Amino acid sequence: MNTNKLLTRLEDFRLLPFFVVFSMAVGIAIGKGLNISDFALTPPIDALKAIVGGTFVLSVPNAISLGVPIGLFMMMYPAMTNVRLDEIGQAFRSPRQLATVLVFNFLIAPFLMLLLANIFVPDPELHTGLVLYGLAPCIAMVIIFTYLAKGNTPMALVFVALNSVIQMLLIPVYARLLIGNVEFDVWVVAESVVLYLGLPLVAGVLTRQLVTRRGGEAAMDRLKPTLNALSILGLLFTLIVMFSLKGDLILARPAIVIEMAIPMTLFFIIMFFVVLVTGARLGFNYRDAVAVAFNSTGRDFEIAIAIAITAFSPTVALATVVGPLIEVPVMLTLVWAAMRLEKRLFGTETAKASAAPALVKAG
Repeated sequence: MNTNKLLTRLEDFRLLPFFVVFSMAVGIAIGKGLNISDFALTPPIDALKAIVGGTFVLSVPNAISLGVPIGLFMMMYPAMTNVRLDEIGQAFRSPRQLATVLVFNFLIAPFLMLLLANIFVPDPELHTGLVLYGLAPCIAMVIIFTYLAKGNTPMALVFVALNSVIQMLLIPVYARLLIGNVEFDVWVVAESVVLYLGLPLVAGVLTRQLVTRRGGEAAMDRLKPTLNALSILGLLFTLIVMFSLKGDLILARPAIVIEMAIPMTLFFIIMFFVVLVTGARLGFNYRDAVAVAFNSTGRDFEIAIAIAITAFSPTVALATVVGPLIEVPVMLTLVWAAMRLEKRLFGTETAKASAAPALVKAG
């Protein structure tokens, strides 16, 4: 009973901001205590390959490198259990929503980030990192933000899948156009898609099929509080890991974080609200508009970090690492804002209605 009440409040954003701030503080303290920037961290995909190949060596930096994929899986897997295959088919038959995502992701977002970098970031290496961060649409976390905001999760999944394919083709083009001569392995994009999207999707769909086959939708409803708890814990764990990765650097060079925070925060706010209002004007319902807005706003920090580490200087890599530290709290704020603006923009109360069963059970 008490657990259900706590989960309801977390989903309703009554307590979640406090847990987010606490997780960020814990992460910074860990990073400072370990002087974690002194470690040569293994990229998560390389660490997983080492585990599969039997060459993984357990150490502090190697263990920390696995924190992000573990946390993201904990976040993504519960959202994927809500995916119904027939709803995915419906999402493919939503051409206006799809067109909106593609236009904002590939014709507006990279150039908006470039404009903000030109205005706010004079340092050439930080400028490069910020532009790199704006190139690719997110392939993972936008699904959890859509899920938290009671948006159309299957539609978000379809958009993410299409974005992942398109960005493999366009990232080299945009990198050459906006940054210059950049060489990197495009397979990094494909590997990230499998790791951060494919695995939780397969696990989520299989879980749904097994549970509903045995006990129907009622059994799935009984499982939801546990899945919600896992998703929220995954979010908080991911925040701890992300902030620990640069905790000592945040305290030693806070000016860099502030310099990057201004253009990034403006980017996320401008993109999200412009797309959300556009969706309302185009007649999208709330759930679809939220999926479109988050898919058009979130950036693929995993890809940006991977490219920066392999093709640029440590300062450029630092700029991309700072990105998710800013993006995650801002996007959580936008989840809260979307739910509060639904009635004003769309004249409905989908988010409030979808939370009602949990409130009834918690009471």
